[in-house]
Amino acid sequence: MTIMLDQLKQIMPNAKTQSCQSFLDEFNAQLPSYGIDTPLRVAAFVAQGAHESGELCELVENMYYSTPERLMDVWPSRFPTRDIALQYVRNPAKLGNFVYANRMGNGDAASGDGYNYRGRGWFNGTGKEFYEKMTRISGHDFVANPDDLADPKYAVFSACEEWKASDLNKLADAGDIKQITRVINGGYIGLDSRIKYYTKAKQVFGVN
Repeated sequence: MTIMLDQLKQIMPNAKTQSCQSFLDEFNAQLPSYGIDTPLRVAAFVAQGAHESGELCELVENMYYSTPERLMDVWPSRFPTRDIALQYVRNPAKLGNFVYANRMGNGDAASGDGYNYRGRGWFNGTGKEFYEKMTRISGHDFVANPDDLADPKYAVFSACEEWKASDLNKLADAGDIKQITRVINGGYIGLDSRIKYYTKAKQVFGVN
């Protein structure tokens, strides 16, 4: 199927038209190669990315938090007290290096990996291990050039590869948006938002 600009705008009304057009071109060029080619599959794919990217406004994870309370809400196990959280407010690099240290292929906080390899792209791919995997598959060095994952071409590519690796077409065919969310997110953060985008996308693409 071919996605139209007005359809994408209906699903993501807050996205800038230019950004929508750039991603639309990549969707129509890349999705068919991954079998994301039915209204139900496209609806699930678009819904997840619409949430993860903040309707194309947050293609690089924003690590700036202005209040300790917000940090405690997002990472309760990392910030059990206000005093600890206060050390990381308004300091994106320090925060990223702390919360993502020693996981997902990242080194310790001093390595800088946590911030360098924070979430980017349509599905907000995170961690040095993910960037290394995309480098191996594509031949493009995302480890040396992490910001390139926010480029529309590679943002869609990385999401498609993640989709393929987890065989999410099967879950999309079953309409299992909750399980797709768990695979992409690692949990169910933002599930209500994802369901709203999914419901809208299905309407736009004519799925009953």
